[in-house]
Amino acid sequence: MARGFELFFAISLLLALLGLCKGSTIGVCYGRNADDLPTPDKVAQLVKQHNIKYLRIYDSNIQVLKAFANTGVELMIGIPNSDLLPFAQFQSNADSWLKNSILPYYPAAKITYITVGAEVTESTDNSSSLVVPAMQNVFTALKKAGLHKRIKVSSTHSLGVLSRSFPPSAGAFNSSHAHFLKPLLEFLADNQSPFMIDIYPYYAYRDSPNNVSLDYALFQSSSEVIDPNTGLLYTNMFDAQIDSIYFALMALNFRTIKIMVTETGWPSKGSPKEKAATPDNAQIYNTNLIRHVINDSGTPAKRGEELDVYIFSLFNENRKPGLESERNWGLFYPDQTSVYNLDFSGKGVVDMTDSNVTSLNGTTTTWCIASTKASEADLQNALDWACGPGNVDCSAIQPSQPCYEPDTLLSHASFAINSYYQQNGATDIACSFGGNGVKVDKNPSM
Repeated sequence: MARGFELFFAISLLLALLGLCKGSTIGVCYGRNADDLPTPDKVAQLVKQHNIKYLRIYDSNIQVLKAFANTGVELMIGIPNSDLLPFAQFQSNADSWLKNSILPYYPAAKITYITVGAEVTESTDNSSSLVVPAMQNVFTALKKAGLHKRIKVSSTHSLGVLSRSFPPSAGAFNSSHAHFLKPLLEFLADNQSPFMIDIYPYYAYRDSPNNVSLDYALFQSSSEVIDPNTGLLYTNMFDAQIDSIYFALMALNFRTIKIMVTETGWPSKGSPKEKAATPDNAQIYNTNLIRHVINDSGTPAKRGEELDVYIFSLFNENRKPGLESERNWGLFYPDQTSVYNLDFSGKGVVDMTDSNVTSLNGTTTTWCIASTKASEADLQNALDWACGPGNVDCSAIQPSQPCYEPDTLLSHASFAINSYYQQNGATDIACSFGGNGVKVDKNPSM
């Protein structure tokens, strides 16, 4: 009887561990720079219909918050650059905003992130100096309300925040932004908030087609780009750009800050000179992106690292300025019909007009966990091998990290075994571990 209870308790702890480590997620950006979009209520229905679980909006519009109340959709809301000054000037402004514009709709509206400013280094109004004071005031307001651990505060950036991005190992932040970036990175590290970056391989190809191949930008390259400093091999522009951020952070000794991609995508239409902006290329990019992300394959420099990504954008937005492509990034037309079919699961093209579409947060069909019959010596050997020669990133099960608890050998070994299994094709061999790995066909985190 006691042995049965111990087994039940061990499995319960393992499920709790795997529940905390939810894996990478895919969300969608809901921009509203248009005069022909459906009402927020209809947008909420569309999002629910397609099982989209994560949504980014660029402000804290009350009608949008009301529309998404009790939908279960996790919201990233934003404070626009134009509002940074009052938030940075006085704590009372942040307190009032939270009290009057957020708390009346929370937690029915499931807000998990607040972005304070967006790509401020691209603006010409010197608003970058306002970002960190505004972030600190928003954080303090959240702390007063007891929400600072549930709602994370950060700010989004363009790749222009770097002075170098190639090769990835030479990634470095632009020194002209040092006055703004140092306190920002310290804030993120202190509060376990992610560094948010907007990544667009489309622009890299469009602006330099002689140096960047279309296949490399679309995750379709049959050749590899070698980083001469590390020997790491890159088959797509997305990974190279992400790793350039990782290396830039590491160069400043910020090794624990996670990266979140708050915008990426591909336009379906462009001006005559933008020949790569087609529905086919948009479909290919986003399909391959989703497959790449939900497999938790990570990047060459961060194998198996979870990465949350938001696709830009939910709708085409007819009021955006600039070239034709700027108005054609949407997955849907304003009449809610799909611009193109999209592979949500990574296994085949799914029609986005089908109400039975797979969740954007796609999952694998099998998992591999440590056998409860394995000896402690076998579990330790499996853990040591996976985290060593197996190249699994086991930082998440180190003390004070999100998957450290429960601090049991069975739980830590299961984390390492499943990570190795997923990043090596989810094959029977990858789950072997001398007979100490067990395949399961039901998601243990559910």
